Amino acid sequence: MGLPRIPNSELAVMELLWRKGRLTARQILEQLYPDPARSQHGAVQSLLQRLMRKGFVVRDRDVGVYLFSAVPTREEYASDRLNALAGRLTGGSVVPIITQLLEADRLPKEEIERLRRILEDWK
Repeated sequence: MGLPRIPNSELAVMELLWRKGRLTARQILEQLYPDPARSQHGAVQSLLQRLMRKGFVVRDRDVGVYLFSAVPTREEYASDRLNALAGRLTGGSVVPIITQLLEADRLPKEEIERLRRILEDWK
């Protein structure tokens, strides 16, 4: 897919859209900046504009208000970033990355079992 890496500020907007679905700019503003005394309306508008230019967010008009939604799913973005990381660090293989996570004891047993089931299904 070749998605660009996005900064944490834009990723925070994407996280909201992935979690909640379609949101207005105001809803995003209220979630990211709950203190009304420190309005960051311009910042949210800038974030949304940048994400739309990059193709991460689309805007639809519904009942007189714009609703923003994520274009790539969380899984698509995560997969793309992992593949990019694997390409840079391990010549394209994710095996060393997974091995490192397992050896560093960073995966809970439930996730290890899930990986085991996924591998069995691929046989």
